[in-house]
Amino acid sequence: VMIQSGSRGFGHQISTDYLKVMERVTARMGYRLPDRQLACAPIKSEDGIKYAGALACGVNYAVLNRQLLTHWVRESFERVFRASARKLGMNIIYDNSHNLALFEEHQINGIKKELCVHRKGATRAFGPGHPDLPENYKSIGQPIVVPGDMGTCSFLLLGTEEAMKESFGSTCHGAGRMMSRSEAKRRISGSELKSALEARGISIMADSMPGLAEEAPDAYKDVSKVVEICVGAGISRKVARMVPIGVLKG
Repeated sequence: VMIQSGSRGFGHQISTDYLKVMERVTARMGYRLPDRQLACAPIKSEDGIKYAGALACGVNYAVLNRQLLTHWVRESFERVFRASARKLGMNIIYDNSHNLALFEEHQINGIKKELCVHRKGATRAFGPGHPDLPENYKSIGQPIVVPGDMGTCSFLLLGTEEAMKESFGSTCHGAGRMMSRSEAKRRISGSELKSALEARGISIMADSMPGLAEEAPDAYKDVSKVVEICVGAGISRKVARMVPIGVLKG
């Protein structure tokens, strides 16, 4: 079972509110940017500290969402299989957030420094021995769930020493979009997509057909190729490839 849930509306509001703040800071500091969404503020400034706090609130919201969903999934399995989640082996392999900024220690030209690492469309991939890893994974590196789409596959990877050297302990989060959500809803029929996936043996439950279309396989790049590039670059190791048999889309 893979669960993906973020801060969505709450996170979008944080972004909208602080983008306005950052634009004022950027103008005051005389920065000329090619894209307004690159607006920023010094990390240790009042605005920077407030934004870091708001970002942490968004992360906490997303983590709690996943905890609740995990609890309800376990309840459902217990009800159907008439056995406890513990007996069914429904332990969490790993929970991780992405699209956020974290303060971490990294080596820069041989000197250990505290940096603010901003990962967008990327996820943390600490290598073996990293002090922030739990004991279960310290010898092998951080587990990384790389979701594909509801019609292809997803991967479980491990972080590497090379990732610590080359990408600040980061790897891909997923395949990345070829279409925005709005474009996917314009071009793809949710009901036709549901029928096509069910014809391939993939059960779909969704409360909105336009919402289902947002996550259509055609809206994404080929996750297998993206993973192969990361593995080839040495910043990840492959552990498992998973294919969907059922999808719940909220």
